[in-house]
Amino acid sequence: MPTPQPGPAAPPPGCPAHRLYGPEAEADPMGLYEKLRAEHGAVAPVLVQGDLPAWLVLGHRENLDVARTPSRFARDPRHWRDQQEGNVPADHPLTPMTAWQPVCHLVEGVEHERLRGAITESLERFDRRGIRRYVKRFADLLIDAFAQSGKADLVEDFAEPLPMLVMTQLVGAPESYGPRLVEAARDMIQGTETAVASFEYVSVTLRELVERKREVPGRDFTTWLVEHPTGLSDDEAVEHLRLVLIAAFETTANLIANTLRMVLTDRRFRANLSGGHMTLPDALEQVLWDEPPLMTVLGRWATGDTELAGRRIKAGDMLLLGLGAGNVDPEIRPDATEPVHGNRSHLAFSSGPHECPGQDIGRAIADTGIDTLLTRLPDLELAVPEDELQWKSSLMSRHLVALPVRFTPRGSTVTGSTPVPRSAAQPPRTAPTAVPAAGERPAGRASWWARLRRRR
Repeated sequence: MPTPQPGPAAPPPGCPAHRLYGPEAEADPMGLYEKLRAEHGAVAPVLVQGDLPAWLVLGHRENLDVARTPSRFARDPRHWRDQQEGNVPADHPLTPMTAWQPVCHLVEGVEHERLRGAITESLERFDRRGIRRYVKRFADLLIDAFAQSGKADLVEDFAEPLPMLVMTQLVGAPESYGPRLVEAARDMIQGTETAVASFEYVSVTLRELVERKREVPGRDFTTWLVEHPTGLSDDEAVEHLRLVLIAAFETTANLIANTLRMVLTDRRFRANLSGGHMTLPDALEQVLWDEPPLMTVLGRWATGDTELAGRRIKAGDMLLLGLGAGNVDPEIRPDATEPVHGNRSHLAFSSGPHECPGQDIGRAIADTGIDTLLTRLPDLELAVPEDELQWKSSLMSRHLVALPVRFTPRGSTVTGSTPVPRSAAQPPRTAPTAVPAAGERPAGRASWWARLRRRR
């Protein structure tokens, strides 16, 4: 492949930078990425909210280059030239993500190592089998809330609440915190009118938790964080607890929803699972290639004048990691429709020193949660035509709004646990008159998931 020749820092005449917001970007972000790739190659000039300029990194190799070289492309937003020049007002939509804070994903060097070390070493103390037991328990409780109705929205009733309920347990918070934290996290990410109030609620709740764990330690992430030898202050512990909780909620909820959609709508995907050609962990990795939980990561900032894929990048320029675009880069996936087996070189969790530290916990929540759901409700099917499914897109991610399904009504399991409060899941709807016993299904209706499990 010939070496790219240096190009202009701005798009060529007659080829304006595309906005990464607005109707076109929201309707079909992947289509826009391919349009940009065709026009500009591996690195494209784009505009973010307020028509502020940035570079979108579309190539797989180029994404790795940016993510792995913080000396050239720093995570610290104080390098952003537009911010230095006063072009980013306090109420700008990106301010919550670009305002500098002393947290591990916005610092570099020794300070990054100190803060990141506290998180990774605390996360590594978890017993993975214990995590899966929590997931199974909460998944069963959520399923119990709708199992008798024969229908559910797997986004609102399952994919969104499950990660936060599990993480609430892992951080050592009282179980009653879970439902409200689910609501608050959803509200913060969607940027509603009450997002600021939800942010405050999460902050106050986590500060109370940190203070309690300093007085009464436990075997949980919060305790391990505050007792870590790096000596985090209460403010640092609260900031990093919030970072872990929100990151786990956003990415894992998307991964669960995207995987379930693929299972319900993609015949080849489902055939590979039911035929034993693909395990559920394989399926998760395929979804991480095709529909990563975060499509774009904001941001990196050039520490000096440099070059990337033939583009002249100026000091202070903002770069966006195009995780979704990089995963379908023709240089590494000539045919993006072909399945990728046993390959974890996708960009779904980024790379380099800021790679997601909790990705294995996210995989465990998604894997165990989906397995529990499909085992208990093996005849799940989409309740609406596939083309009626709706998405909500933002600069960083693409969310499935709802995933309505129907199935044979079943009774609840006997978990021996306190049920999840009603605010964490939809109240059980009125079940049909004839409710089959748990595990029963109508004659002639095959349970493909049960067949798969017998092969495992």
